[in-house]
Amino acid sequence: MSPHPSPRRRLPALVSLLASVALALGVTLALGTGSASAANILANAGFESGSLSGWTCTGTASVVTTQAHDGSHSLSAAPSSSDTGQCSQQVTVAPNTAYKLSAWVQGSYVYLGVSGSATQNTWTPSATGWQQLSLSFTTGSSTSLTVYLHGWYGQPAYLADDVNLDGPGAPPTTATNPTSPTTPTTPTTPPTTTTTSTPPHNGDLPKHILTGYWQNFDNGAKTLKLADVPTTYNVIAVAFADATSTPGAVSFTLDPDLSAKLGGYTDAQFRADIKTVQARGQKVIISVGGEKGTISVGDSQSASNFASSVKQLISAYGFDGVDIDLENGINATYMGQALRSIHDGGGSVLTMAPQTIDMQSTQGGYFQLALNVKDILTVVNMQYYNSGAMNGCNGNVYSQGTVDFLTALSCIQLQGGLRADQVAFGLPASGSAAGGGYQSPANVVSAMNCMATGTGCGSFKPSATYPEFRGAMTWSINWDAANGYSFANTVSAGLKNLP
Repeated sequence: MSPHPSPRRRLPALVSLLASVALALGVTLALGTGSASAANILANAGFESGSLSGWTCTGTASVVTTQAHDGSHSLSAAPSSSDTGQCSQQVTVAPNTAYKLSAWVQGSYVYLGVSGSATQNTWTPSATGWQQLSLSFTTGSSTSLTVYLHGWYGQPAYLADDVNLDGPGAPPTTATNPTSPTTPTTPTTPPTTTTTSTPPHNGDLPKHILTGYWQNFDNGAKTLKLADVPTTYNVIAVAFADATSTPGAVSFTLDPDLSAKLGGYTDAQFRADIKTVQARGQKVIISVGGEKGTISVGDSQSASNFASSVKQLISAYGFDGVDIDLENGINATYMGQALRSIHDGGGSVLTMAPQTIDMQSTQGGYFQLALNVKDILTVVNMQYYNSGAMNGCNGNVYSQGTVDFLTALSCIQLQGGLRADQVAFGLPASGSAAGGGYQSPANVVSAMNCMATGTGCGSFKPSATYPEFRGAMTWSINWDAANGYSFANTVSAGLKNLP
C-alpha cells in the first residue's frame, strides 16, 4: 500500500383443513395421497439408462459404474477453472404448487437447485461419502422449472445419483436444452452442514467488484467520512488496524487528526457510517498492515491473539471481515489458522493485498496462505505498482504500468491454483497515490476485458478466458476522490460490461 503516516398419513379432518387453507392462499399441496403427486417426475433420475439422456451438461460429464448410491450408475461431472460442471433438466410443473427436490451427492461444494418457476438451492461444502441434499419450494405462475446440479470452479469431479422431484407433473420425453440458471452467489459463511444458502467465496457481493481503501489518516489526499464513499465501491477497506503491545493483536482508533480535519468526526459517527454504507449494499472490512504495519503472526499464540482482536473489532464496529496487507513477511500456517478463526467468528469477507513479488511463486508465504484458505478466501487484490519489472506466467519480463503487466502476472495466480473469482487487479488511483506503476483506468478496463473475454489485450494474451475474473482494487478511495473519482467511475463502468 501507499505510505501510512501512515453467509403419514394425516387424519381426514387435517387434510381438509390444509386443503382449505391452501385454496385460500392459491397454493396447490402435493400431499402424495392420490394422483396429485407423482413418485418422481424427473427423467433418468438415477442415471440407470447408462447415459445422460434427459440431462444437459456443461464441461466434462459422464455416467459411471464405479460408484453409485443405488443401482449401478451415477453421474460424474468435473468443474474447471471457468465452469461449474452443471447438469440440468427442464420439467413442466404445476403453478403455485409445493414440491420437494432431493439428490444424493458426493464431493466438494456440490449444489442442488431449481430455477425458472422457483429459485432456490442447497449445497454441501464437503461430502466425503454419499450425502443427501434436499429442499422444498413452491412454484410461481410459470410452469417451466429447471432442476440443476453443479460443483464449483476448480474443484474435483463430483458424483450425483437418485435425483428426485416429488410433485404433480410429468418428466420430459426427450433431452432438453434449458437455459442455464443464474449461477448462485456465495454465502457469507459457508456452513458445515447442508443449507439453502448460495455458493461459497463471494458473500452476497456482486460477481465483479471494486475494492477501495479508506484512509484513517490525512496524507494530502482528500479526507472523507466513511458515508461519503460512493456506491461504485463494493468493498471498503478501512486502513489500518494498529499493532498493540500484545504479539499479533491489533486495535483500531479513529485518527484524531482526521477527525479534526472532518470537523469533529467521532467514533460513534464512524460506527453509524458503517451501518449506513452496509445498508447501501457495500461491505466494510478492517485492513491490517500497510507499508508501515508491524503486525507479526508467527506462532500459535500470536495467531490466537490476532484472531481474537480482529473478531472483537468485527463485533464492536460491525466490520464484514478483514484484509491482509502485511508487507513485512507472512507465515502461511499461523495466519491461515487465524483467518479460519476469524471466518468462523463472522468475518465473511476475507481479502489480501500482496505485493507482486509475493505472488511470483506458489512457494511464497502469501501464495501459500491464499491456497491454504482458498475455500473461504474472497479475493486477492495484488498490488501491481511500486514493483518495477516482473516475470509473467510465460517467463517473459513485463514492466509495470502496462496492460501486459496486469494480465501476465494475474496468469501466475490462476495457474498456481486460485480461482478466477479470487483474482483482481490492485492499482493506484492516481499518480500521487504510489511511487510508480500508475496507469490509466482505461488500461485497467482493457486488462479486465482481456482476462474475462480475451479482448483488449496487449502483446500477452492468456491461453484461456476467465469470465469470473473478480475485478479491481485501488489505493486509495481518498486519492481517487482527489482525482474526481476517475478510477471508480471508469472501472466500475467496465465491471458492468464484463460477462
